[in-house]
This record gives sequence, structure tokens and C-alpha cells, in this order.
Amino acid sequence: MSAAEPIRFVVVSGLSGAGKTTALKLLEDHGYEAVDNLPMPLLRRLAIADDIETSGAKSQPRRAIAVGIDSRTRDFQPDQLIALLGELRQRDDLAVQLLYFDCEDEVLLKRFTATRRRHPLASDRPIADGIAAERRLMAPLRAAADLVIDTSMAALPEFRQTLAAQFTLDAQPGLSIMVLSFSYKHGLPREADLVFDVRFLRNPHYDDALRPQTGDNPDVAAYVQADPGYADFFGRLRDMIDALLPRYAQEGKRYLTIAIGCTGGRHRSVVVVEALGKHLREAGQRVDIRHRDRDLAPA
Repeated sequence: MSAAEPIRFVVVSGLSGAGKTTALKLLEDHGYEAVDNLPMPLLRRLAIADDIETSGAKSQPRRAIAVGIDSRTRDFQPDQLIALLGELRQRDDLAVQLLYFDCEDEVLLKRFTATRRRHPLASDRPIADGIAAERRLMAPLRAAADLVIDTSMAALPEFRQTLAAQFTLDAQPGLSIMVLSFSYKHGLPREADLVFDVRFLRNPHYDDALRPQTGDNPDVAAYVQADPGYADFFGRLRDMIDALLPRYAQEGKRYLTIAIGCTGGRHRSVVVVEALGKHLREAGQRVDIRHRDRDLAPA
């Protein structure tokens, strides 16, 4: 890292039980200095502090810091945090990012029930009430986040993959793209910036030989791509995305999630995601592909 390269300063926040603690541990594994539940008055001090010498020896320059702040934090006020992050973004020596973890209420309730943890906003009332109150409290922070990750259906390996793709310290600067397939039966991805519906394409589900397969199978891909409308649709989708990416980059956007859905999330959406991801990689973009519902049992 050159002396002029800014320190990555990632504030990790979101709903209790949505994965912030796990994320901080994973970021620490990737070389970040991780601090959890830092009191709000100390956040600015940590961000702008000079490197400290330890054990009589000169310390190594700080490359990246990850700080966990949420509703447990002393003096926590979302609007104040947003204002402070805006102030820190003006500094040339910091690259500030706000990472927010979201999750469906039903999944959060199951997690708190299974672990018998007490929700921080539900000490004397049902957990569901605490979840609802926290969601209202955190809404401004979610809206201001650079990246929202929904962990409702994410297994730990996918969680690791997503964080590694977005926050590896040696990654080149610029726009990082996630192309995601999903099933409409299981809901829209909360983290999506752009959503496309491909349920109009011919459906391999009704072919007995193809139904057990998924969209990354060559026979399934060939079946979907043989739809008379596929080539025109994909060409228009590809051209639109190519035209949008430079504009997003000019606006300083660091992360873009493109979600493509079909009925079951196993065939048509997977085919289109694989094709779009391949095109973007060949165009030199940094792309991570994820199939949220591909491996769920077919209905």
C-alpha cells in the first residue's frame, strides 16, 4: 500500500442478530483492525487517531479498520452517526463505508429463540416487539448504507464469499458488482439495486428430464436460451447494464447488486445470471455471482 492510499474505515451496523458480529470476525481475518460496540463519542477519535507505537517499536501503518455500532452502542443516534460519517468522508486519508446487515423478522425471531439471547430493545417485552422497534430506529441508517447485506437465507460459506468479494484489502478500487439469482416465491432480495423478472422465458421445470437440474447445467442453459425472445432480451439487458455502470462509477457508487428472478430460482434466473456475469467479467468488471435459491428443493 502506498503512503497516499487512504485507510479503509468500515462501520458495520444493522439489526441485532443479522450477522454483524460474524462479519466483524471475518473482516478481522481479512486484515482489518476490528472494534465492536464502540461508544459514539470515540468513533471520530478512532478514525483520525495517529498511528500508535507499541512495545517501544514503531507500529505498522493502519490499512483498514472495521467498527461495529448498533442499537446497543452507548449514545447511539442514527442521524448523528450519518452526519459523522459524512464529515469523515471529506477526509482524503479515509475511505469510509457503511455496511448494514438486514434480515427478515421471522428469521431473527427464530435466531433469538434458538439461542435464548435477549434482544437489546426487548428486555421487558416480546422479542417481536423489540425487532419492530429496532427496525424503525435503524431505518435511516439502512437508507444511508453503502452496502446492504440480507442474511435471511445466507449460509456461512456464502456470507464469507460476499464479504471477501467486497472487502478484500488488495482489491482494485472501483465498482464491485454482485449478480444474484433468486426465487420470487421466497421474496425479493432486500439488498438488490436493480431487479429483473425473467419468468417470461420458457421454463425447464415442465421438462421431466431438466426439472431436477439447475441453470448452470448446459442442457438447461441451452433450453432457456432457445426461447425465441431470449437473444433480444439478453442483448437489451446487457447493453443497458453496460451503459449504466460508468454512470454509477461517476457517482462514486462502490457496490451494485443486480438481482434476476424467476419462479423457483433454480433454472431461468440462474441461466441469465451466469450469462450476464460472464459478459461483465469479460468486459473487465469485478463481479461476484450468487445463486440464492438454486439449491433449494424443487417444489
